Amino acid sequence: MLRRPLRLSLPIALAAPLLLAGCFDEQRDTASSEAGERISLAMLQPPRSGLTPLSDDAFKLSRWSAAETLIRLDDSSDPQPFLATEWEQLDANTWRFVIRDGVTFHDGTTLTANDVVNALTAATKAAPKPRILDGVNMTIEDDGDNAVVVRTETDDPLIPNRLSSPQLAILAASAYGEDGRVNPIKAGTGPFVLTEINGTTSAHLDRFDDYWGEPAKVAGIDADYVPDGTARAAALRTGAADVVEAIPVSQVALLDPELVHEVPMPRTNTLYLNTESGPMTDPGLRAAVREAVDRSAIVNTVYEGRADIAEGLLGPALAWASNYRTPLEDRTLPTEPNGTEITLATFTDRAELPEVAVLLEQQLTRAGFNVNQEVREYAHIEADALAGEFDAFILSRATVLDSGDPVAYMFSDFACAGSFNIAQLCDPAVDEALANAAILPTGDERRQAISEAEAAILRTDAAIPMLHERVIQGESARVSNAERDPRERMLITEETTIVADSDS
Repeated sequence: MLRRPLRLSLPIALAAPLLLAGCFDEQRDTASSEAGERISLAMLQPPRSGLTPLSDDAFKLSRWSAAETLIRLDDSSDPQPFLATEWEQLDANTWRFVIRDGVTFHDGTTLTANDVVNALTAATKAAPKPRILDGVNMTIEDDGDNAVVVRTETDDPLIPNRLSSPQLAILAASAYGEDGRVNPIKAGTGPFVLTEINGTTSAHLDRFDDYWGEPAKVAGIDADYVPDGTARAAALRTGAADVVEAIPVSQVALLDPELVHEVPMPRTNTLYLNTESGPMTDPGLRAAVREAVDRSAIVNTVYEGRADIAEGLLGPALAWASNYRTPLEDRTLPTEPNGTEITLATFTDRAELPEVAVLLEQQLTRAGFNVNQEVREYAHIEADALAGEFDAFILSRATVLDSGDPVAYMFSDFACAGSFNIAQLCDPAVDEALANAAILPTGDERRQAISEAEAAILRTDAAIPMLHERVIQGESARVSNAERDPRERMLITEETTIVADSDS
């Protein structure tokens, strides 16, 4: 099948954009006449775990509409039917989900309750466990051919929300190997079937004609991983890509404003401080870092005003957060740094973060710290960050990515047992506040408890929230109905279509 992929020839795009545009126009015409229109994507990050759904790579499968979950969330983060058509809570620890009839996997097999049990059980046994299951001990069993029962050790009112996480996507039995590896090729249930994985370079998907819902309007998706933000912007400008993730602020002025779309994100740019080892174990020095950070300078200089200054961990994308927040009192007083040497680290995949690191180094140096920087690609720095190798780490973190509720993110990042605890934080008051929030049903009482957990975390100064991002998504004029999803779960769906061909 002919494709119109990006092929990561973006250095050529930068050197000879006119030549590249002509080349891709020719490919587009050929693909249109012989194979139907395809969507070309320039993705921000390459997969880190071979596109297994049991990792963050699951969100790529979700954004490509290849893998689906039992539940999906609406704009208010309330659970809605997806591969499960209905559900009920049988008791405090038990839920029953009815499985949709007539769903075919990409390998030709039919979805049954046993497939759901197999997929969810694999997630519970994975090492490491998917983030969405942090602190959750869950068992799943079939209840006939068309229903499953989910049981938890403790009352968990967020089970439907958890089952909406792309990390708990339901794949065919053929995807799960005896060694614990998961191969998502031709294993999902979505309108697009993943047909080809080219390592950390690209992936290709075709329309799945036996999809249980409305068939996709385009013939397929060609996704290329382009960590360099300038190259992603060039791909949109030259027409090499139809949809581009996360265009750097610095590139916006070079693009047609009609092709640029700002999406407010539940994503916070946070400075994590190592509370377990090194100089940041001193609460006074953490307070000194807190006082040294000039958020407005970062927003105005690095983000050119296209971000919101952080008042807490949760930003304006969660409209309710500011209604429950109260000023923090009795904060730890700062200690004079007196030349304390610290290592500040971040990653290059998000183009703004190295720039934030430079500005932060200047601010911390003025405050009296001696700062060393460490900047790498995310895939090469994540393990060291999680192991506590740095004194300070700048991370762009989605706060409701997994369940639509921030408790999962807070537990993962700040609980003693959290699996993504870059700050190495273990604080009884934080754990107690998170436990209180976790057991409450959705609504005002839970939101108030979440606000109290946020305050408990901020009092430790283990995390210094700096700003809330607005992602900038690029879409060519020929594309219609690409999703602009604040939760970064959806991008190309069955509704995405080609409306016109570009002359550029």
